[in-house]
Amino acid sequence: MSDKKQLQTNLDEAFFKRRDEARSKINAMDKDVLHDEPERQGFFNAVYAQADGDAAYVPWADLKPKDKLEQWLAENRGINSLTSPSAIDIACGLGDNAEALAKAGYDTTAFDLAHDAISWAKKRFPDTRVNYQQADLFNLPMEWISGFDLVRECYTLQALPPELLPGTAAAIASLVKPGGTLLIFTRSRKDGTLTDGPPWPLEEKALFLFSQLDFDLLADTRFEVERSLRKVPHAFMEWRKK
Repeated sequence: MSDKKQLQTNLDEAFFKRRDEARSKINAMDKDVLHDEPERQGFFNAVYAQADGDAAYVPWADLKPKDKLEQWLAENRGINSLTSPSAIDIACGLGDNAEALAKAGYDTTAFDLAHDAISWAKKRFPDTRVNYQQADLFNLPMEWISGFDLVRECYTLQALPPELLPGTAAAIASLVKPGGTLLIFTRSRKDGTLTDGPPWPLEEKALFLFSQLDFDLLADTRFEVERSLRKVPHAFMEWRKK
């Protein structure tokens, strides 16, 4: 192995070691959150503030787009359309997935509840074409309702307790134009399997919640992601609004 590759390997190992150390601490913080708007915003801002510029302390920040999203965009590029289709990235974090949407030709808006996340994303991508905004999924701007050809959700549904899932799904669905596309990326679990979140992986029956919200399922990809020497089931689903 070259010295350069060895240095990168060492840096990657150090990054993920810090991430593992931070994950349990952050999950413990989240257990005490009531998940009303002030507490949720306070929690997420606290995560970004405590990270102090080190993305290893933001467990959901990969510093690259999701592989499944990039694969989907390779076959569904916005630049192939006569007009630039609109897209919105929900809970965009540090912005990597939003930037991938924009690069693929989508007129992209991205929002996060945490103001610190938006500021950080703008610093990472100073020449961005993405419209980054601080916003609350449960109090969306009226002009966003039914406003987007493509809506991308990643780990948002599983971030809140299961009793909040119907309302969270309805808020996400409200962003999609009739005939528009919704992409869901989440951890999954078998029906009846107990979970002690956060996060709260979606039960199998919950994965199909959008069929009750006037969506048709176009694609359902199941896969596993390795986390701390264990394999975590995931689902990547493509829905079309009727």
